Amino acid sequence: MFRLEPTDREVLENPREKIIVPGGDILFVEAPGLGIVGTCALQRTGPGAFELTKMGVCENARGMKAGEFLLEAVIRRAKELGATRLYLLTNHKCAAAIHLYEKLGFVHDAGIMADYGARYERCDVAMLYKGN
Repeated sequence: MFRLEPTDREVLENPREKIIVPGGDILFVEAPGLGIVGTCALQRTGPGAFELTKMGVCENARGMKAGEFLLEAVIRRAKELGATRLYLLTNHKCAAAIHLYEKLGFVHDAGIMADYGARYERCDVAMLYKGN
């Protein structure tokens, strides 16, 4: 859907250094008979601040609620890690994902866009977790 940007490459090629060591986490979701079908990372970006990033679910698992299960788990994990600010950056082309984020308590936020949106050329949607 998108070309990899330098920020993407840095995180994907160095997940331990960019996600785990600074205090983030990477979660996976498994579907019976399919194996691992999705993943998402929590990247610490400051004291109490985490970006929900690199979320994806395989096409063959869509419709199985794997994404919703994964997102709920990521939100719980962010709270366990002490998140006081959980946000995400995406693109309007990801309409199904945006709908899921909204369903689980994320709201569109101009402040998040101003603070973090420049990290990605493709970013035109920024959301902050407010809870349900």
